[in-house]
Amino acid sequence: MEPPLAGVGLDLLDIARLERALERRPRLARRLFTDAELAYADGRARPGQHLAARFCAKEAVAKALGLEVWSFADVEVLATSTAPEVRLSGGAARRAAELGVQPRISLTHTETTAGAVAVAL
Repeated sequence: MEPPLAGVGLDLLDIARLERALERRPRLARRLFTDAELAYADGRARPGQHLAARFCAKEAVAKALGLEVWSFADVEVLATSTAPEVRLSGGAARRAAELGVQPRISLTHTETTAGAVAVAL
């Protein structure tokens, strides 16, 4: 039997837009991303591309969980040897527990656009 689907979220972002925002406001990165997410992106040729995908994942998870008020720190994207995973804390973790779900995500990017989809199963 399939687990019940509680929600779906999708988000897209122009990568250059995030790169410009982070360049103008360097402290913004600390508000949006965890140390592990920043370290992962720093190890890549174009960090903004990977941060944009993670930003989209956070937004998609918030949509899938139906979060109205939340913190970007409540949703962390974990790099694994296979598909990325999500670690929740704070209000996002409480909402997922209320729904009895754990979000799953898929990330993608082109040269110009990043995207993510989240399903709450």
